Amino acid sequence: MRFLQSFLDDLRSRFTLSDIVARKVTWDARKSNPGRGDYWAPCPFHQEKTASFHVDDRKGFYHCFGCQASGDLFKFVMETDNLSFTETVERLAEEAGMDLPARDESLRAAQAREQRDRLGDAMDEAVRFYRAMLNGAAGQGARAYIERRGLAPETVTRFELGYAPEGGALARHLEAKGLVAEGVEAGLLIIPDEDRGRGRAPFDRFRDRLMFPIRDQRGRAIAFGGRALSANAQAKYLNSPETPLFSKGRTLFNVREGRTAAGKTGAVIVAEGYMDVIALVAAGFEHAVAPLGTAVTEEQLALLWRMADEPVIALDGDTAGLRAANRLVDLALPHLAPGKSLRFCLMPQGRDPDDLIRAEGPAAMAAALENAVPLVEMLWRREVAAGPLDTPERRAGFDQRLRAALSRIADVSVRRHYAAALKDRRAAQFQPLQRGPGVGPGVGPGAGSKPGGFGWAARGRFFGRGQGRGGAGPGYAPGPSPEALARREAFGRDSTTRAAAREAAILCSVWECADLLGDAAAQIEDMAITSEALQDLHAAALNRVVGIDGPVDESRFAEVAQQAGARGLSFLGRLSGSMVRLRRPSEAECCQIVLDALAHHHAELAREAEHPRHASWQAEGMAEPAAEIDLDSGEMLDENRQADFAARYGRDTAQLRAVLEERDRRTERTGESDAGEQAAEEWRRLLEELDLPPEKE
Repeated sequence: MRFLQSFLDDLRSRFTLSDIVARKVTWDARKSNPGRGDYWAPCPFHQEKTASFHVDDRKGFYHCFGCQASGDLFKFVMETDNLSFTETVERLAEEAGMDLPARDESLRAAQAREQRDRLGDAMDEAVRFYRAMLNGAAGQGARAYIERRGLAPETVTRFELGYAPEGGALARHLEAKGLVAEGVEAGLLIIPDEDRGRGRAPFDRFRDRLMFPIRDQRGRAIAFGGRALSANAQAKYLNSPETPLFSKGRTLFNVREGRTAAGKTGAVIVAEGYMDVIALVAAGFEHAVAPLGTAVTEEQLALLWRMADEPVIALDGDTAGLRAANRLVDLALPHLAPGKSLRFCLMPQGRDPDDLIRAEGPAAMAAALENAVPLVEMLWRREVAAGPLDTPERRAGFDQRLRAALSRIADVSVRRHYAAALKDRRAAQFQPLQRGPGVGPGVGPGAGSKPGGFGWAARGRFFGRGQGRGGAGPGYAPGPSPEALARREAFGRDSTTRAAAREAAILCSVWECADLLGDAAAQIEDMAITSEALQDLHAAALNRVVGIDGPVDESRFAEVAQQAGARGLSFLGRLSGSMVRLRRPSEAECCQIVLDALAHHHAELAREAEHPRHASWQAEGMAEPAAEIDLDSGEMLDENRQADFAARYGRDTAQLRAVLEERDRRTERTGESDAGEQAAEEWRRLLEELDLPPEKE
């Protein structure tokens, strides 16, 4: 099937070549310059390690300097997906939501392309006409306004500013050029609905206005913005309507030059209006752009992120500007990605960038840009300002709003870091409540409790744990019940269930200390889970770390973990010696304990996969041991299990050395303090329980 060039051009405009190519390659960050639409990567058409494959977004063209492959969007999809040209067009059209033209529409489509070209001719004529009017007698008032705004002649020339006079002058000019119908379709002229079909002459859309031509990324004039010069005008700014040339939600003012400058600076500034952009450029901030009379759209946000990783939003310092910034926060949250965010430059009250530059100079604007706050700070300030937080109910509502905002972030890694950042701000906003000595999970005096959904809430009730042995505070938790021992014996006969018990214990610790594990979230996310029954607990524990509520509550978590063989929340305390039982662990200590446990778990999985124990015991004709010795829990061992330990590990095993090294490491970490002496004492007791020879101690 043959496609008209107008249709192909329209389809091509719906895509950015680098976005399509990125599905097949990984860009070389050192050579690529996204702001200029310049990308490099290893070639997808031949095997290589160097980045010799080049994509130029501005030209819509790719070329490999190694194998000489080159082409455009359509050819790349054809070559990489092994499709015909027709199949390629059909696939891209479906992806873009475009209907394929019917065969009998070929003539009409050809006429549409010709008409589109004529619309461009009408726009170019209007640019020249308005510029001539500005320099003529009719433009005296517009020139006076430009002078009052402090615009230099070179700035006026650069932005092709013009003047739209009153009296239908443009309509007469386009009529002389034979472009009246095109002027109407391009939004330059208006025929009232009641006059259509009556032969009435159209009149100018823009009258007595300073005119700002709007050009697309290829430099073609596609629309105008007009600033009223009369105080009696109904609208201060008036923009071209939607036309076949112009969609205000898909482009930006100064987009072509702004993108080029952004490629050099690695930054882009988003202002609110035309004059702000012009003032910024004149002050040396050439990487400035602006939306076109509407709030920033998803298409414009994607375009901004192709120009720079962190566009700076410099909106007016008034209520409307703050409202626009908050709308942009909500728009951006679902689209945030690693390295892709926004910063907000908060203008002084009642000022915009143009006002600030004229009053205090470019240095003041540079300082304001330097102090731009990240998107997470804007989100926090908005929720704090939403109302008072002086009651538990209001704080609960505050937490709920934060969780709702977090849930909108699609990227797991970004959501995790946002949760950590909000948790830090929340901790600074509210003083933690204090538990009394010996209350809660047995962590001793001074254990903090953060209210709401981000805190150390209800930890002591998990698995029914109270104050420790006899309610006396620090000390060993009661030993396992007969039922628990029977369950551990059953788990000991199968390596899969042993792994599940280990996983359940780690997940219990993560659940218990979720508010302290933000820095370990990535490793927790990558944790190997061998038990299908624990997949939901893994997701629930990770959600708790990043501050998101899920369908698994505390009782359900406890039930599933117990079924897998976990001994409540004792894993964290026993793994770390006395440190957790004497005081609440610090964030760094908690992270290290869990990371150690994860490393041990993954090492055990690898060892079990490489050396299946059951096979080796059966091959040697030995009886299968009743249970694996759990060095991490430090439980009391009966005589049979001590004998199993000696038979299995002997005097010179790696695991025995690991126990001793861990003792020394934790003793060194706690130093000469009472806590350090207590930790060393507990390790000695553990070794005694394992019945090790004196020289090993």
